[in-house]
Amino acid sequence: MRHPLLRLWILCFLILVWCLLWGHFSIANMASGLVVALVITLLLPLPAVPVEGRLHPLSLLKLNVLVGYYLVLSSVQVAWLAIRPGPPPLVAVLRAHLALKSDLVLALAVNIFNLIPGSIVLEIDQSRRMLYLHVIDVGSERSVQRFYRQVEQVERMLVAAFERDEDWRPAAEQGVEPA
Repeated sequence: MRHPLLRLWILCFLILVWCLLWGHFSIANMASGLVVALVITLLLPLPAVPVEGRLHPLSLLKLNVLVGYYLVLSSVQVAWLAIRPGPPPLVAVLRAHLALKSDLVLALAVNIFNLIPGSIVLEIDQSRRMLYLHVIDVGSERSVQRFYRQVEQVERMLVAAFERDEDWRPAAEQGVEPA
């Protein structure tokens, strides 16, 4: 039952995006959006992504609050770096190791770090779970340690929301082949 509902959700979402791109909702836009959505889903199917853990809504809410806090805090810090007098801030490429099990959660972590102002993921070593991030303002040991604490906190929250040990079942045990 989940599979047909998921397909229906994807079709509805693509129709919504199509209508938003055109700027108004009409029968013609929704019909052409349905055609485009069917073409996309039938001719360009995405591989199945194994879900290996369980979602914990309260932990996900905490993760969202944390990411929102980092978005605001980092935006203020980057804005201050842009307008403060003095030399430009030092930048560096820092390496962060993440102990995430799922490729899906690793991709979510990369998106979170890319959204937070002042850092961007340059490279992902998927097999070793290593991220290489370009980070603004690494002029002091304190700011470097703050960055690593931020990475550790986001990682802890991702594990709490998606990869708790008691809920973890690798895809091979579920009879799902990884994509």
